[in-house]
Amino acid sequence: MTNWTVDQSHSSIGFSVKHMMVSKVKGGFDSYSAQIEAADLADLSTANISFTIDTASINTRNEDRDNHLKSADFFDAEQFSTITFQSTAVEKSSDDYKVTGDLTIKDVTKPVTFEVEFNGKGTNPWGQEVYGFEAEAKINREEFGLTWNAALETGGVLVGKDIKISVELEVNPA
Repeated sequence: MTNWTVDQSHSSIGFSVKHMMVSKVKGGFDSYSAQIEAADLADLSTANISFTIDTASINTRNEDRDNHLKSADFFDAEQFSTITFQSTAVEKSSDDYKVTGDLTIKDVTKPVTFEVEFNGKGTNPWGQEVYGFEAEAKINREEFGLTWNAALETGGVLVGKDIKISVELEVNPA
C-alpha cells in the first residue's frame, strides 16, 4: 500500500444548500487534511480514505454568515472543531466508484456514500504522477444536529435541509 498526498492547491471541499427556497449558497472549507492509502489510485477498490476538516475554516464569502455557521446554531466550531470522514467500503463501477464511510459532524456519525469519478492521471512538470477525482454526496443536515432555521413569511424556510457535498482532489505519491 502507498500513502498518497492531497495537493491542496489543486483540491477543494465544498458544499451547496438552498437559500430561501429559490437560490443556492455555496461555500467550502479552507483547512482540511486527507489520508489516502491505496496500492494503485487507478483502482481505488482497496483504498482507505479519511478526511479531517477544520470546522472554523468555513468560507461562504460572507463573514456574517460564516460566523453564524461557526456558532452553536450550526457547527458549534468551538466545541466541535472538526468534521471527519472514514471510508468503510469502496465499490468499483467501470471507471467510477461508490465510497461509503462514516461522516461525523457535531459528534453525530452517519454512513454516507460518495459517488466518485476518476478524472484520470498524468505526470506533472516535475515528473511526479498526478491523479484526479471528483466526489459528490448529499446529506440531510438535520440528521447531524444542524437544525437551525427560520420560517419565511411567503412560506418555506430560510435554509434547505439537503446539503450537496462536492470534493475535488488532485493527489500524488507521498
